[in-house]
Amino acid sequence: MKNVLVLGASGQIARWVIDMLSTQSDIKMTLLYRNTTKITGNEPATSEIVIGDALDQKFMEQLVDGKDIVYANLAGEVDSQMSVIVSAMKKNKVTRVISINTLGIYDEVPGAFGEWNNRTIGEYFPRYRKAADILEASNLDYTIIRAAWLTDNDEVDYEITQKNELFKGTEVSRKSVADLVVKIIEKPSEMIDQNIGLNKPGTDGPKPNFM
Repeated sequence: MKNVLVLGASGQIARWVIDMLSTQSDIKMTLLYRNTTKITGNEPATSEIVIGDALDQKFMEQLVDGKDIVYANLAGEVDSQMSVIVSAMKKNKVTRVISINTLGIYDEVPGAFGEWNNRTIGEYFPRYRKAADILEASNLDYTIIRAAWLTDNDEVDYEITQKNELFKGTEVSRKSVADLVVKIIEKPSEMIDQNIGLNKPGTDGPKPNFM
């Protein structure tokens, strides 16, 4: 039995992950929500629902205890949250973590799209870059996924770029990101210590098609 902690369970990628994992009898999920208004009522009956804040150190230490994998799908103060998560994991000797991040934090997005991306979301890069730096320096078994601009398309179609490569494409479906997260949860020994970009092939351009 794998005990998986989902941080940011109300997020749209996380909802896909939860749905995909809900039919697997060998996986138990603990779902963290910041408040009760985010609970939909469609959560798997076998999952445990917890209300709390990922910035609360003592709470996170208790929550991480006994888990095998931490999947962090957070926003906002992601750098501060990551510091708390890493500390809680180390205290509980939990090593496997998957973190959703964003494209552009290494100035790895080329051309006109890179310029547009920087103008549009560049103000958020410092926190997301710091969160990635914290995780890479943690000695935990991490996978960081820097996702392209997200769509709600009901499709799984993606390609991967490495940290030292230029980012490809402009967009990717949330379902595609979730598919990769689920594959890692199913085989936690894969993609350890990787910091990857994720995009849909053939979506190159000056900005995502839906913008």
